Amino acid sequence: MKRVPLEQIALWSLYGFVGALQVSIFVSQVLLTVMLLCWVALLATGRARLAAPPFFRPLLVYAVLTLVATAFSVDPFVSFVDDKQLLLFLAVPAIYEIARGTRARTVVHVIITVGAASAAFGIIQYGILHYNNLGQRPQGAMGHYMTYSGLLMLVATAAAARVLFERRDWVWPALVMPALLVALALTFTRSAWVGASVAIAALLLMKDFRLIGLLPILLVVGIAVAPPQVTRRFYSMFNVQDPTSRDRVAMMREGFRMIGADPLTGMGPNMVEREYIRFRDPEAIERVNPHLHNVPMQIAAERGVPALAAWLWFVGSAAIGLWGLLRSGRHRFLAATGLGVIAGMLAAGLFEHNFGDSEFLLLFLVLMTLPFASERAEPADMADTATP
Repeated sequence: MKRVPLEQIALWSLYGFVGALQVSIFVSQVLLTVMLLCWVALLATGRARLAAPPFFRPLLVYAVLTLVATAFSVDPFVSFVDDKQLLLFLAVPAIYEIARGTRARTVVHVIITVGAASAAFGIIQYGILHYNNLGQRPQGAMGHYMTYSGLLMLVATAAAARVLFERRDWVWPALVMPALLVALALTFTRSAWVGASVAIAALLLMKDFRLIGLLPILLVVGIAVAPPQVTRRFYSMFNVQDPTSRDRVAMMREGFRMIGADPLTGMGPNMVEREYIRFRDPEAIERVNPHLHNVPMQIAAERGVPALAAWLWFVGSAAIGLWGLLRSGRHRFLAATGLGVIAGMLAAGLFEHNFGDSEFLLLFLVLMTLPFASERAEPADMADTATP
């Protein structure tokens, strides 16, 4: 019986992991664990060396400052349990090693293909299973519509980047783009709408600033053909009396109070909900919220201003590196994807704590790492023949 090389197991575990991310968090975590174990074995046997993209250093600093915030948390044990999410950062150096060269292109192809199936399922949920209102929204195979919409936003960004920046292999992404955008619209998730719009606008600007004129045309057409429930949801974004909008403004004030109470280490990871009543704004709508619906505010409130500075360093370092790859890299669409998802995450993250969602975070880190991994040479005995 022919022995399967460890590198091959790691590679197929990576493909399975990124595909399962949009289908089952349990399966994706199992395959992520297999991939990480293979990566550790490769390091231990000297068949790989420990390396990571430039943005991994500030990400590690952010992780260390999170642990410091945990030590000073109002409930260190609960915060420490929440810190398990930091282990997901290990996916970055593992993917940087495993997805080298043209394999990175295959990973994106898997992500877009599974995303197309996920989008089709969401459309079926809306049109046939009556997931057509704010009380019951399309959520694909995910446990929550916010996770589903965030993943669709990232996949749509990857598909748009491939259409705009690829000279070949752009037909399939172009065919599935309508389904991705329709499914995203049907989730009623305004933060993801904003994120996708900003991400696609950034891609259009990077390709040719004159293309930005297409965006308002697409928005007008979308509004014209959208179901009434979706258009009402869209117009609610501009209603200052909308309860959720008012509550988000109140959460901003609550966040500033939390930061003022402990600017260095914050309340502690996963402590915002517990401390919410103590800092609740008189004009808040909800009695309690699990988070502040704003990524920078959430980080500063629960981990302190130094952790926020490290996070901004991480984002800036990644953006600078990706910009360099966009200008001179071998796979420009991957660099464009990375820049697009950063823009989308930041825009959507002003209204939702997407960086704290494990599935969203993992796919985000994957798409950020692939451009850097694609610049590395593949092992001579492990050339990947499937390179869409």
